[in-house]
Amino acid sequence: MHGREWVVDAYGCDPAALRDLAKLRGLFARLIQELVLRPVEEPSWHQFPNTGGITGLCLLAESHLACHTFPEYGTLCLNLFCCRVRPDWDFETHLKQEFAARTVRVRPIERPYQNYEPESRQLPELRRPDQVSLV
Repeated sequence: MHGREWVVDAYGCDPAALRDLAKLRGLFARLIQELVLRPVEEPSWHQFPNTGGITGLCLLAESHLACHTFPEYGTLCLNLFCCRVRPDWDFETHLKQEFAARTVRVRPIERPYQNYEPESRQLPELRRPDQVSLV
């Protein structure tokens, strides 16, 4: 059993779209509907007074959905974590259509729940071919 997390960054977005709370509410609603997510309560939103950037958070039975917009940089950052695997969603097409993103970077991360035991507790980049005694 494992979950999946998506870390999404959209660049070159329309600054006005990144200040549009209705657009972000629509993004959350579409994700929730199409991925069959189960919100625990209504999403919480905060719009910053100077830049107009928006932070949103929706607590899900599956985990969480969060976004941060930076209109001054034309950037939207999105994070969706699900405790059960869900199908991939076309973040790129949607963010390009709704927010005029020029570039969308999607990084899916598998989140295993089993006890993970690495081969060695020593980081490979710290290993030296000529090990030095510590005593």
